[in-house]
Amino acid sequence: MTTAATRGKARPEALAERVYQALKNDIFEFRLMPGDRFSENAIAERLSVSRTPVRQALFRLEREGYVEVWFRSGWQVRPFDFAWFDELYDLRTVLECEALRRLCALPAARCASLLRDQQQFWCGQPPLSDGKSVSLLDEAFHQALVVAAGNQQMALVHAELTEKIRIIRRLDFTRDDRIAATYHEHALILGAVFRQQSEEAQQILTDHIAVSRAEVRNITLHRLQQARLQTTD
Repeated sequence: MTTAATRGKARPEALAERVYQALKNDIFEFRLMPGDRFSENAIAERLSVSRTPVRQALFRLEREGYVEVWFRSGWQVRPFDFAWFDELYDLRTVLECEALRRLCALPAARCASLLRDQQQFWCGQPPLSDGKSVSLLDEAFHQALVVAAGNQQMALVHAELTEKIRIIRRLDFTRDDRIAATYHEHALILGAVFRQQSEEAQQILTDHIAVSRAEVRNITLHRLQQARLQTTD
């Protein structure tokens, strides 16, 4: 049963979550641009909430690397640092290649069982065309590889870096050719894993991530340029 006390306790958390999602969407859609500065009061007024849930949401976004305190007098959307993203992509590649190595060392039947759902989706169903859906499913595919490898700490680190690169990685699914490439390359990775061809699987994965990284960099720069032009019109 929900009591008045329970409702009172839940409400600030719900407000902070709403502010968090609103700000994150603004950052992801470049309505808040990298380098933009703003105050807690301005956000609170725009979203019709008090400063408390705004502050809670901003501290959460700060921990995730999206915003930073600006000389303790306000906040700033973290400027894009492609070197930082490159390091995260390098770490992602290392973790996922190690996951494939471990998967290929498992008995074939065990490996097939762990990745059956992924095989059924990427190899056995008609491709989806909605980029947002494919983006989330792509994340789930790569996370499934790491989880299936059986090292919980690897999976936790991988989940954290997945969150950090999502702001640019999702842009790889704004074009039909990139969606088609994702399906094709995921199928190739799974095929190599099921044949227990570790080096082949790792090479396909490495190339897959490298091409995606290059594409999202180009698309991000283009989107930023478009957003800046719109703000000056």
